[in-house]
Amino acid sequence: MEVIIRPDRLSAVDLTVRLIEKRLRDKPDLVLGLATGRTMEAVYAGLVASGVSFARCRTFNLDEYIGLPATNPNSYAHYMHTHLFSKVDIDPANTHLPYGMAPDLKLAAREYEDRIAAAGGIDLQLLGIGQAGHIGFNEPLSALMSRTRDKSLTPATRQQNAGMFGGDAQAVPSRALTMGVGTILEARELLLLACGAAKAGVIASAVEGPLTSRVSASAIQLHPSCKVVLDDDAAAELTGREYYDFVFSNEPEWAEFREETDR
Repeated sequence: MEVIIRPDRLSAVDLTVRLIEKRLRDKPDLVLGLATGRTMEAVYAGLVASGVSFARCRTFNLDEYIGLPATNPNSYAHYMHTHLFSKVDIDPANTHLPYGMAPDLKLAAREYEDRIAAAGGIDLQLLGIGQAGHIGFNEPLSALMSRTRDKSLTPATRQQNAGMFGGDAQAVPSRALTMGVGTILEARELLLLACGAAKAGVIASAVEGPLTSRVSASAIQLHPSCKVVLDDDAAAELTGREYYDFVFSNEPEWAEFREETDR
């Protein structure tokens, strides 16, 4: 795992955008795993502004609410269309989200896994992290080898997402279809972005704490190619800051990004 800490939210988002843009330019037919949330809106705006082509890219989103049709403004299908898909040259047939309106959710989950496999697996999976330390909607005590499935959402998660529902946690759907932790770990590369002081505790648990199903994001410690991009506030409780900064300042693979961020 590599932890890259930038001075502020803007520079953390910018580095994330540049990493994804580079992967797309190096591999135009990239299979890209996508996430949602407030922080990701800035990432998608940056990718749109970059002008990078998505013409051959295929995408798979982490999750979708159960019971919200794609036309609902609070669905993740609508979110992705609004913030990315409608603004780049991606083929809509190459965009995939779990189908939360399926009459048979377990079948929909299996079919989603099959579509990922048929695409050759995910090359790069973008991740955020929830207040409970979850990735996707893998709530505390999710099995670390879990697959795509339907999950009940905790009151804390519904409260965290209430902003998208007029501040009413009760309006947030109580269940979602989500990639499992095991599904996420099968991506060839992980890229987790977190910003803000509210994420400092869960980031410290995920990055430096014990591997535990109570913090599903701690599973990223098992991945051979994982990058965690943080702003100063989100990194506030990390103990290895000196080492993380040393790696970013000295590893050759980061040279072009150091030059760009130092301009």
